[in-house]
Amino acid sequence: MTSQRDAQGGLESVSAAGRVDALTGVRAVAALLVVLTHAAYTTGKYPQGFIGSFWSRAEIGVPIFFVLSGFLLFRPWVRASAAGLPSPSVRRYAWHRVRRIMPAYVVTVLVAYAVYHFREAGPNPGHTWEGLLRNLTLTQIYTDNYLYSYLHQGMTQMWSLAVEVAFYLVLPVLAWLLLVVVCRRRWRPGLLLTGLGVLFAISPAWLWLVHSTDFLPDAAPLWLPTYLAWFVGGMLLAVWEATGVRAYAMLCLPLAAVCYLIAATPLAGAPTTSPALLSEAVVKTVFYMAIATLVVAPLALTGSAPLALTGSAPLALTGSAPLALTESAPGQTGWYYRAMASRPMVFLGEISYEIFLIHLILMELVMVEVLRFPIYTGSMWALFFGTMVATVPLAWLLHRLTRVREHPKEN
Repeated sequence: MTSQRDAQGGLESVSAAGRVDALTGVRAVAALLVVLTHAAYTTGKYPQGFIGSFWSRAEIGVPIFFVLSGFLLFRPWVRASAAGLPSPSVRRYAWHRVRRIMPAYVVTVLVAYAVYHFREAGPNPGHTWEGLLRNLTLTQIYTDNYLYSYLHQGMTQMWSLAVEVAFYLVLPVLAWLLLVVVCRRRWRPGLLLTGLGVLFAISPAWLWLVHSTDFLPDAAPLWLPTYLAWFVGGMLLAVWEATGVRAYAMLCLPLAAVCYLIAATPLAGAPTTSPALLSEAVVKTVFYMAIATLVVAPLALTGSAPLALTGSAPLALTGSAPLALTESAPGQTGWYYRAMASRPMVFLGEISYEIFLIHLILMELVMVEVLRFPIYTGSMWALFFGTMVATVPLAWLLHRLTRVREHPKEN
């Protein structure tokens, strides 16, 4: 195990040295689901009753990314607490977040603005100098009248990356509150889980606030508090992993499927990012958290014994000292773990961030210039596969140009 392994997040690029194969593979699933839901929307499938709602819920890819981030980024703090060692370096953590997210993102934003400077593609309020600054700094969602302010035609999915970055910013504070203030620097998993339950409650409380008042900007439903519950799902997995809990795919995946079908009903609202009613928004938040956590759990909780302290050197996450945390041999893994760790899934998982970044630009080009479908018509699957054919090689190239290159002293 290396420190880079712990530094891997949900959306972001990760090197082979830091890769957890099965968790990388499930990132591919998340990215493919995001592309699929956008293909369904663009070809007009959303209004088609339950089937349309079913395809719209493929947006579950975003909660899967968020659960992965909650698990992988909170895990170093949990492991340090479990072993009685110093917390990870916040400076190192922040630097890794910047260098993993920003290079590919900045390239994508600049290319999107260049492409749509020469291309007429309908209303594009974000295509201004101010919109460029907002999108480059991932602050486009912090505004009123969001749809007519900074929303860029080729980057409508980037609201979720803005939420991801907001979580990066607050995670060290949350870790301090949970492990220092609440648990008083002692390994108290029961108390830690209680604290995470309180964090989970922030999401429905925030949803009540945005649905019951009118003083917040209309983009407030897209801010981190709405989606904090999804990150908490991953943080819960980090605590359970440290206590040796195991999750089984044969139980988790059918439960996730049932939750998905329930979420596709009107209980979770219309096929839109932000449901109109408070009850719908809460149901959607809770069920998406359950689905994404159940999908990731069998890959994260493989039955390893609780973490053990094997030496007295400082935790490697805080510097370059030898590793002081080890895991016992992981438990046996089943078909789901092996499928996610397969070479095709790992390949797509390695470039899943880049797929997420560029697929909407390419989807619009494929639909208009190749398939020649009028908007809200045509075959969802033709658009999906056409977009993937165009996206994968360019995503790979973007990954190669902007990927993190590890140095031996960082491992």
